[in-house]
Amino acid sequence: MKKLDKLILRAFFGPFLLTFAVVEFILLTQYMLKYLDELVGKDLGASVFGELLFYFSVNMAPVALPLAVLLSSLMTFGSLGEHHELTAIKTSGIALTRILRPVLIVVGLITVGAFFFNNNIVPKANLKAYSLLWDIRQKKPAMNFKEGAFYNGIPGYSIKVNEKLNDGKTLRDVMIYDHTKGGTNTTVILADSGEMYMDYDDAYLVLELFRGNTYVDQSNPSFRNSNEQFVRQQFDKSKLMLSMASFNFDRTKEEYFSDNKMMKNIQELNVVTDSLRRHSDREKVLYAPNVDPFYNYFKADTAKVKSGIKLVGKKLERELPEPSADVLVLATNKARNIKSFTDSYEERVRTTLREANNYEVEIWRKYTQSASIIIMFLIGAPLGAIIKKGGLGVPVVISIVFFIIMYVMTILGEKWGREGLVPVGTGMWAANFILLPVGLFFLYQARSDSSLLELDFWRKLMARLRRNKL
Repeated sequence: MKKLDKLILRAFFGPFLLTFAVVEFILLTQYMLKYLDELVGKDLGASVFGELLFYFSVNMAPVALPLAVLLSSLMTFGSLGEHHELTAIKTSGIALTRILRPVLIVVGLITVGAFFFNNNIVPKANLKAYSLLWDIRQKKPAMNFKEGAFYNGIPGYSIKVNEKLNDGKTLRDVMIYDHTKGGTNTTVILADSGEMYMDYDDAYLVLELFRGNTYVDQSNPSFRNSNEQFVRQQFDKSKLMLSMASFNFDRTKEEYFSDNKMMKNIQELNVVTDSLRRHSDREKVLYAPNVDPFYNYFKADTAKVKSGIKLVGKKLERELPEPSADVLVLATNKARNIKSFTDSYEERVRTTLREANNYEVEIWRKYTQSASIIIMFLIGAPLGAIIKKGGLGVPVVISIVFFIIMYVMTILGEKWGREGLVPVGTGMWAANFILLPVGLFFLYQARSDSSLLELDFWRKLMARLRRNKL
């Protein structure tokens, strides 16, 4: 490898790793904020949060790579241009395309690697991430007794503590409603004080109560064989064991989530897509036989008369009821039934096609996200050579603008493809096909040392236009 290639690659790798880490962090933070309310207050531990963040960071990588390549290529060649290193290299007779070649090769390798990563690793990470997120959502919040308020998080019990001391376990003025035997408030426990602590490897919450009374209402149907209606028991010390099984963090089998399109690779997505489209085609073919019973005189598919009916001229010959208001009502009801059946049938077919389009969107996404990495490089590298500005100022602004443009066009293409307004492949590739000529235009301008984006160029152009007007 020549010294020039080493110089260019060394200048590229630093900004690339930095920008990729920053973009990944920003995207991950923005994504996790959606689930923040469902994560806090459940005492999950650092390991569970770390696992969830790792899986979602894998999910964000294909989105972060194009923006990271765009920003880092802008910074790299903008910095080389700002320090006149590009000018010196060009002066020695080396073309811009030769200068870009080592980075282009690396970006090509990143593109290929990103495709296989997106197809093989990301679906597995999505399966683990969303199954873990589901289990987190199902887990109850960590137990938290608030002073003066009833706590109903433990099944069968309603507990109120009027005062909780700073040591975290001493309680004052405790009231407990026990509903475990059914009925309404059949057992009530009042205590002056108490202590709470975990026992048996945190499997049980122990409430050790002091100086109180237990009140049992035996008028409940479950006690109807008893002669007494109400019982009070006084105690100096009583211990209540409450199971914490409902607070356990149980993991659901991952295969329950494997049918989602985000958890499948291209081969699996193709199988589902083909199956849905074949099902839709069968539904279309079966429409006429299914709607045919609604017609008495004509066949729904061919409009020919049914057996047992003869055409005399343009009239039907059969024992038909005499025209009357009843006949009109009957015909109107049949027409309504046909319309209702057709609408529901059409909606079912449309839903199947939309679902097939959803799976096909995921297929093309794996290709287009990878291809956009090269597109972003073709925009960023020559644009950096033109503007001759490094650092995090102008490159960040330009990168954000182009990333937003690409993001909006991608979303529109996905929506149009999903709704069947355009072929799915056309909609998914539209953003790349539109931005590719932009990148080639910037490359042409950079090769010819254009000052297209310099202020002096536009000042001279405006001055020339004013002179022409005069």
